[in-house]
Formats: sequence, C-alpha cells, structure tokens
Amino acid sequence: MPTLHRQALVIAAGLALAGIFLVYLAFTYTTVTVPAQGGAYVEGIAGFPYAINPLLVAYSEADRDVASLVFSGLTRLNSQGEVEPDLALRWEISLDGLTYVFHLRPGVRWHDGAPLTADDVLFTVRMLQDPDSPVPPDLRNLWSTVQVVKEDDLTVRFVLSEPFAPFLDYTTIGLLPAHVLENVPAAELSVHNFNLHPVGTGPFQVEAVEQEGEIQSILLRAAPSYYGPRPYLDRVRFRFYPSDQSAFRAYRAGEVEGVAQIPLEILPQARQERGLNLYSAPIARQVLIFLNLGKKEELPFFQQKEVRQALMYGLDRQALVDNLLQGQALVAHSPVLAGTWAYYEGIHRYEYAPALAGALLEGAGWILTPGSPVRMKGEQRLAFTLLVSTDPLQIAVAQEVARQWATMGIAVSIETAAPLEVQQALERREYQAALVELTLPGHPDPYPFWHQTQITGGQNYAGLDHRRISEVLETARITVDPNRQKEFYREFQELFADEVPAILLYQPVYTYGVGQKVQGVQIGPLMYPSDRLRTISSWYIATRRTIVSQAERGK
Repeated sequence: MPTLHRQALVIAAGLALAGIFLVYLAFTYTTVTVPAQGGAYVEGIAGFPYAINPLLVAYSEADRDVASLVFSGLTRLNSQGEVEPDLALRWEISLDGLTYVFHLRPGVRWHDGAPLTADDVLFTVRMLQDPDSPVPPDLRNLWSTVQVVKEDDLTVRFVLSEPFAPFLDYTTIGLLPAHVLENVPAAELSVHNFNLHPVGTGPFQVEAVEQEGEIQSILLRAAPSYYGPRPYLDRVRFRFYPSDQSAFRAYRAGEVEGVAQIPLEILPQARQERGLNLYSAPIARQVLIFLNLGKKEELPFFQQKEVRQALMYGLDRQALVDNLLQGQALVAHSPVLAGTWAYYEGIHRYEYAPALAGALLEGAGWILTPGSPVRMKGEQRLAFTLLVSTDPLQIAVAQEVARQWATMGIAVSIETAAPLEVQQALERREYQAALVELTLPGHPDPYPFWHQTQITGGQNYAGLDHRRISEVLETARITVDPNRQKEFYREFQELFADEVPAILLYQPVYTYGVGQKVQGVQIGPLMYPSDRLRTISSWYIATRRTIVSQAERGK
C-alpha cells in the first residue's frame, strides 16, 4: 500500500506540473495566422498590351504594368521619387558629376537561369543608343551622349558628356538579356517574339500569353531565381479590357479579383462593393493652366504679376477638389510635387481670398463698373479663351474654374479640342490659356517647362522668360549633391510662387480596388500607375497557423 500511495503522489505531482506548464504555455505562447505561399491573383486592366519590353513601356501603361513585375533596372524609384538600388547594389559619382560607377548585385540570374553580367547593361544601353531603335526619342537622345564601359563582370562605368543631375532616373529602365537578344537588330526589337515571351530578372516571369474569347490575358508565375524575397502569390494573371468601366464590370461578374484603376465616374459604385477594398494615393501628375505669356499684345493682362496672382487667389481650389473631384486630389501649391524629396513645405500658399484678388485687380487697373459683368482697363476687357481637351472631367474642371473667375469679373470662354490638338496648340503656342495634365515622375527637373531656352521649340509652353529662374534651374541640373539641389529647387519654388507663370490646380489621386481575399496590400505615392504593384511580393491569399510568444505577438 505505501508503494501505491507513493506512486499516486508522484502521478498527482506530475499532473500538477503538467497543468502548471500548460498554463504557462497558454499565457506565454499563442498561435497566430501568418502569410503562406500559394494562391493566384487576377486583375482587370484597361488597355491592351503591345510589348512586354522595358524599353517600350512608354507607349502603353498596360505594358508598363506587366514589365514592372518581369524586369528590373539598375535602380528603382521609391514613393518619394528618390532613386534606390535594385540590380545595382551601390554606385559612386565623381565630384565633377560626369562619371557614374555601378556595382551589380552578385548571383542574379535571368529567368532562364543565365547569370546577369555587365554585358547585359552594355547591350541594353546600345539598344537605347541605336538610331534604328524603336525607343522614345528622348531616351535615345539622352543615352546617345553617354559612354558605357565594362570594368569587370559586375562593374559598369557611365561617362556623361556634361553633368546632368536627373541621370540616375534613367538607370531605372529595365535591363534586357544580351544572351537572348544579341543577334536581334534594333529595328526589329518592337516586333520580335521576345515581347511575348520575355526573359527578365523581376519577381515574376511570363508563363503564358493567352486569348480567352475577346479578352487577352497574361499569366505570370513567381520566378524561382528571383534575387529578392519570394512573393507569397504563386501566380498573377492580368486580363485586359477596353475601358476601366468594363474592367469593373468584370469584377462584378467574378472574372477578376482586382481592378487596376477606379476612375471618378465609377467610384460611387465601387464604394458600394462590400468585397472590394479601395486603395488611394497621389500620383505623379499635376493639373494646371498654362497662361500664354508670349502673346504680349493680345493678352496684356497676363504680363501683370498682380493679375496672375489674383487668378490664384480668386479660385477656391479646395472646393473644386471636394465637390467636383469627390476629394480625389490634392490642391497643388508648387510645380514640384508634394511628398517628393525636392518639395518645399514652406512655399507660399494661395488660399481662397476673393477680396484680396479683387484688390489686386483694382490695383492693376482692372475695374469692375456697376452693371458690367467684365472688368475693363480702358477699352480692354479682362477676357480670354481657355483651351481644354474633350475629356469630360477636364471640361468639368474648366467650367468650374471659369464660373469662379466670372464672379470676379473675369470672362473665360471654354474651347474644347482633341488631346492631340491641344498638344499641337501648345507646341505652336497658339492658345491663350490651356488646362493640361502633366506627368512628373522621378526627379523634379523643372528645366524643360520653365527655362528660357525652352521657349522656342521646347516645353516652356507658357513662354516664361525669367533670367533668375533659368539660372537656378541651370545650376540645379549640374549639381550632384542632393542637398544643394534642394536649395536651388527651394529658390525656384519661391520664385514660381511669386511670379505665378501658371495656375496650379491639383495633383490627382489614383484609386484601385483589390478583393478582400487578397491581404497585405499597401500603397504609397505613385510615380506611375504600375507602382500600385510595388509591394506585391508582400500580398498573400494563403495563410497558415504558427506558434509565437506573447512577447513576439505584442511587437
């Protein structure tokens, strides 16, 4: 009996200890759901792919979307427009700003298993330089002035003919595989089979280009050789539709799980879709009104700074954003995009001040007499024509701007034209005022739009002829130190705010939708629409349970 009693005591003690241990585990550890590999995501895109080729994406946003996942460049742009390492681990810039030495990431392999080397960099640059290459002319013109030298298999040196601060932006272009395309003439690049069966170094590789009835689709699978973190998603399929509206209808029909862009006209409907998460962020574009400063005799009032300032003070731009744009934009205060590295937070802001606008106009001699709807200065009416494209949203914006200015005694007539005709009018300087949307990704470099040398034949469509602004932009362009660049761009922004050579309206917000089953989606400011996919390696559908300590869970 004593022996059995002792055994019972031992068992009881063991059970007590086990209970204590289990209680300890319960308070110390827990199980959590974490992302797991697996699953496929299907997205609907407005537009049709032409070539999955990083040298040709400027012609199609649909191509840029796919190429952004298939190819990598030496560098990439982050959400602040700064250049970060990608295939290049690091680089050095000479003090004179002429030489850039890039050191490639070792061990990178193309999707077919071949190693990435400096030869691929040289081949890509030579394709960009070739006079017969189908790349955009601005790319060819820039790269034709650059000498590229292979120092060893993982080191490349670029030598510029003159300092050019935005050069690093051009190194974000995806690289092409020399071993696949070395015998392809540049003139044949746009029609080569490579564009349907590309070989890249990005996180996904092309598995199939398919035609599903009237819908074309491209299937990507996670690249096993990718040098970065492996995506959780096994596959991504892009389905291409004629419009954003048809892509949204495809979501409603269950054909896709995400919609690449939700434009304003369907935003109310998208908000009613309980299973669709909407993600919004500013995109690197700006809507503004160019004033033709070159027509001095025809438009003498545009020569008066007080009038230009009054045009700004007389606009309730926040009301325009809140009401007409459903809040899907940010009021623009600078020609440099807010949130980017060169933006000056302390810039003067033209808040809505109609009384101040009226006083400025009166002081400049533009009088609104009782009973007259338009201000006069002698025999001259304060009236002009505002050119706008046939895009319904831009017409609505132009009409609202004209309505607000009319309350101040400024008569604005709306003239509509096809987008190409608007561009041609800008290039010929045959307009009075023009509402346009500029695309401004990456380095701010305001030189093309505001330097004196660009008045004739360039993009200085407003005809701004300001020597100090030109000097600042010239110096910023040849300054390598980013901190010094910021100082010059700060001065430029201050001068711009004082001179008001254009009426800044807003920076659009980009919205896209992803079904609730896809988790881990994040968004920041976008340089291009394809940047909505910047964090796709962290998106997941599959999950698993794992044990973690309570301390780890609380972190």
